[in-house]
Amino acid sequence: MESLFCRNDREIMEELGLDKPFQARIIMQNLVKGTADFNAMTSLPKAMRERLSSEYGSALSGCVIRKEEADSTVKLAVRFPDGAIIECVRLSDGSGRYTACLSSQVGCAMGCAFCRTGTMGLIRNLTAGEIVEQFALLGMLGERISHIVFMGMGEALANFTSAMDAIQELHREDGFGISMRKMTISTCGLVPGIRRLTELDIPVRLAVSLVSADDAVRSRIMRINRAYPLSELKAALMTFQHHQDKRLTLEYCMLGGVNTSRESAEELASFCRGLDALVNLIPWNPVPELGFTAPSENEIRGFERELKALRVNYTIRRSKGQGISGACGQLATETRSPCKNKP
Repeated sequence: MESLFCRNDREIMEELGLDKPFQARIIMQNLVKGTADFNAMTSLPKAMRERLSSEYGSALSGCVIRKEEADSTVKLAVRFPDGAIIECVRLSDGSGRYTACLSSQVGCAMGCAFCRTGTMGLIRNLTAGEIVEQFALLGMLGERISHIVFMGMGEALANFTSAMDAIQELHREDGFGISMRKMTISTCGLVPGIRRLTELDIPVRLAVSLVSADDAVRSRIMRINRAYPLSELKAALMTFQHHQDKRLTLEYCMLGGVNTSRESAEELASFCRGLDALVNLIPWNPVPELGFTAPSENEIRGFERELKALRVNYTIRRSKGQGISGACGQLATETRSPCKNKP
């Protein structure tokens, strides 16, 4: 069974062999409320509940095959019917606010040298429904999720249509009702995607994984920079910000001995000029096979001092979830396995 999210009543009726359109709506209402078990959907006829439960087991196409928890972070590995596996994460800020970190692709084609997901290559895009299902599954963990970041596996702007359809579904008032202003799309710097997002003119937030403001260094670490160098990226961001009038986030993954020098800080300050941007400093989360090192505390403090002297707006994020490989840049799955659509 394919995901029921992002489909109309008629399509769901045909998929499940229902009698009336309102039965499709009942199923979707239950999914939004956190019920995926057909037997628990008591507004449906008993015989229908039993048939659907026998045939499908669950109203979700994806099944959770692994759940890991550490320091208030929960990571789920979700397997879809074709055997493709992705990971999604529920994050907590410690004060009662929960954020869903969603994947947009199985693997990733961008090949950023510091990111574990990139070692997988791109297996396939996720459908809009599969993206929404991650939010539904994370919501079933028991806490109300108010924010969404597309910072999981994959490049959301390379799966543009599915990502935008998922955003619309997650925003629907008769669905999950998440404000677009509480959704953030992260990109490695896919300029055509940023331009399309600008033209779409929806109030989602934008985060850019910058890592370095030196073309040579960035091209070595992030292949995307060879196609869309920093000058093109900044021009696209300037246009986006002109339309949105909203602060951007520049994600700056700090790599020990690579991008933490005084010169790196000056280059970053130069890139920020003309942009209303907050630099989010993220000390690299270790992935042994990638060959980088996390910055020392002295490096981090020294780089902060340089940015402060250069009057760069910044914050530092200590990633949670390292113990379960659920922090930024650590998501990856290694296997594909059959799925029978049953828990």
